[in-house]
Order: sequence, then C-alpha cells, then structure tokens
Amino acid sequence: MGRPNDAPSLDDPSAPAGEPPAALRSAHRSTERSSDRAPEVAYHPNRGPVIRRGPADPVRALMHRHRDLCERAVDPLEIAAGLEAHGLTDRTAARYRHRDVFSLAEELYARAPGAGGHTPRTPRPDPGPGKDEENVRAGWALPALLPGSACLATAGALRATEGVLGGEARFAVTAVGALLVLLGLRFALRGGPLHAPGGTGGVTLYVCWLLGYVVYGDDLLTQVISGGPDGNWTAAPAPLLGLAPALAPAAWCAHLFAVRARHRLAGSHGLSEFGAGVRPLLLGVVALFLCALTALLFLAGLGRSGAGGGLVGPAALGVLLFLARLLAVHGFPEPAATGLAAACVVEVAAPFLVLAGRLPGLGVLARPVDAVVVAAGPGGVPALACGIAACGLLAHASVTLTRASAHA
Repeated sequence: MGRPNDAPSLDDPSAPAGEPPAALRSAHRSTERSSDRAPEVAYHPNRGPVIRRGPADPVRALMHRHRDLCERAVDPLEIAAGLEAHGLTDRTAARYRHRDVFSLAEELYARAPGAGGHTPRTPRPDPGPGKDEENVRAGWALPALLPGSACLATAGALRATEGVLGGEARFAVTAVGALLVLLGLRFALRGGPLHAPGGTGGVTLYVCWLLGYVVYGDDLLTQVISGGPDGNWTAAPAPLLGLAPALAPAAWCAHLFAVRARHRLAGSHGLSEFGAGVRPLLLGVVALFLCALTALLFLAGLGRSGAGGGLVGPAALGVLLFLARLLAVHGFPEPAATGLAAACVVEVAAPFLVLAGRLPGLGVLARPVDAVVVAAGPGGVPALACGIAACGLLAHASVTLTRASAHA
C-alpha cells in the first residue's frame, strides 16, 4: 500500500541537489520565526503561548516612587532617613533584597542621577574641637547665658534696693528685668542647638502660663483653699532664678545629643541598631540636664525649706520645657505643644475645682486637689501636672527621637 500523495517525504528525490528536503526547510523556517519572537513570549505546541517574565527590579520601582528624595539627597543617610519617615523598616527592606534600610539607601544613592561615585559608609572619626568649631559653639553658648544673667541681675538689683525704693519703683525694676529676660531668651533661641527651624507649634502662651504659675500659683491656690482669693498674691521668684540660668545646660545637652546621635547614625547598619543605641543616649542627656537643673534650683534657694513640692515642681517644669524644645528642634512640635497644654490644663483646673467645690452638692470636685495639697503642699499641683506631662513627652521622645529621620 503506497503513501498518500500529500505526505511529505524526508528523502524526496525530486528535491534539488544540495538543498535540504522540504520538511526540514519548513521546520527550519518555523524555528527561525520562533527565535525572532520576543523572549517574553514563546510557543509550546502542547501548552500554547506562555509569557516569560524577566527578573523584577523592586529597587527601581522604589526609586521611581521616591525620585525626588533620591535626587536631592547629599548622602545615603538622608535617603535612609527619608525612607524611614515613609514607614520603611529593616524588615521591609528585605523585600527589596537588602538586609537593612541603610544598605538599600546606598544602592538608591548610587543609582540616583548625578550621584557620582559612591563609597561605603564608614564611621567618621571625631576630629576634636577645632578653631571653627569653637567659634560656632561660642555663637550659641554665649547667648544662652543672657536670660540667666538678666534674671540674676534683676534679683540683685531688687535685693540691693530693698527698703530704698518704693513699690512702684520696684515694680518698674521687675518689669524691666522681665523684659530683658524675654529678649535674651528670644535671642538665645534664634540659633544654636535649641533653635527649631520648623517652629514650635504656638507654645508661647503655654510657656508663659507655666512660668507665671510657678511664681504666683502656690500662693493663689493657698488663698483659694482658705476661702479667697484675696487679690494680693505673693510672688516666689526663686524658681525663675533657677530656671533662667538652666537654658545654658539645656543648650549643651541638646548639642551633645544631636552630635552623638548623628555620629551613631553614620556608624549604624540598621534602624533597630541605631534606635537601641540612641535610646540610652536620650535618657542620659535628660538625666544630665535634670542634675544641672536641680543644682541651679538648690542654689536659688529651693529645697531648703523642707516643703514637699518646693523643688520638685520647678524641676519637673524644667524637664518638661527641655523635652518639649528637644522635640520641636527635631521636627515634632505638635507633641511638644500637647504636653505643655496638658500641664496648663491641670494647673488651670486646680483652683477652679476648688471654687466649684463650694457649690452645694459639688464638694467632691475639690477632693482631688485637697488630697494633693495635704500630701505635698500647694507645690504638689504643678509638680504633678508637669511631672506627668514630662513623663509622657519622654515616652514619646524615646520613640520619635530614636528614628533616623529625626536626625537627617
């Protein structure tokens, strides 16, 4: 039985000499067409067309999303801080085939247009204080002494003229001294480690109330509890004599924290490692400032009378103001304003609760204030208000100020 006429033969004798058989030529042309096709699409007789995807480049997609950050960055640390601010962690960096955010930031920096040569990050040695560094420190260290100097000069003038000047003259001296303190404070905060470039969130009113209460609040609360107020409040300037000079150690502590944190950032290899190293640094700086503040308050005359809240209240206020300023300096003015506002609310509520407790059936409102005053004196109210607010800001700072984005 012969083969069908339409069945091609591999050894067709009619094919020209030197040419392959027709079946082989057809198979060869089919192979050429398959090889000319894009590598992403290939034909399989049994499975049909199959799409082959090349290896994905997740870093390129990430760079496209953060193109502005990568192009503006002056070093990989700035990119790492920006990525962390957008919520990227070391665990997330594993999706981009990197062990941590810093390694990922180095690759983004190397790929950025115009980045130039890139060298791995290495901890930079501390060159020590040079002449330029000393000039820079003097530029903010000397103004930090102005508020304390003005406050001490005013107190000295009032003590020297006691019994010589009348009440109006002494009030004028006090007003001029307060104005000089405010001007010195404003000048000192215009630069240096306590300068907040993004603003402080409108905390001036809160700070003025807290400072005013630490001078007049104890006597006001005492009069309200005893049936007043009578209107003649006795000022207690000793807390201001300790708080105003504390601006200088606050500036030095803020400078120490910023310098050490940036140095640790340059030598870190992961966000968790950086946070674990900066957290004890933050606690140590706060403890150092508290020690300096306590010494200044003791020299100002507080803590010698044996009153329970005499020293604690101003010390808590000083730590609260320091933490609030530290948060504002590193880009977190809203939590700072919230902490100060909370302390103000407690101090404002204390005398009003006592007054409301005089109404029939509302005596229970005054019981919390009476309990605090019985346990720690009238100074216990600002100590409790500022202490709780300071603890809240410290807890918040231990989270936010241990991020790389806070030190970029």
